[in-house]
Amino acid sequence: MPRTLHVITHQPGPLWQQGVAAFSQPGIEQHVAHYRQLQASGRLEAGGPFLDALGGGMMIAREGVDLALLSEFAGEDPTVLSGLLTFQVRTWLVGMESLEASQGGS
Repeated sequence: MPRTLHVITHQPGPLWQQGVAAFSQPGIEQHVAHYRQLQASGRLEAGGPFLDALGGGMMIAREGVDLALLSEFAGEDPTVLSGLLTFQVRTWLVGMESLEASQGGS
């Protein structure tokens, strides 16, 4: 049976400084600390910045995380509130996985 996961994508907001690396953006440490809370609660599978010139990044929630909870959490991100980043929460169909993952890790 296909799996679905909720994904938060981040895009540069009006305060994003073009030409400045993601980890040098003012306030980005608050963004990382915010999502470390989601990771510590066991609700975050993976996350990180895109490394191209467009900036932004993506967070992938663990299977079963409530969409409304995730949307509320993303909206409370200090960098979203400040205008450094914007976000979207989308539901992603995992159409392909490694053979190990699709066989339960065996």
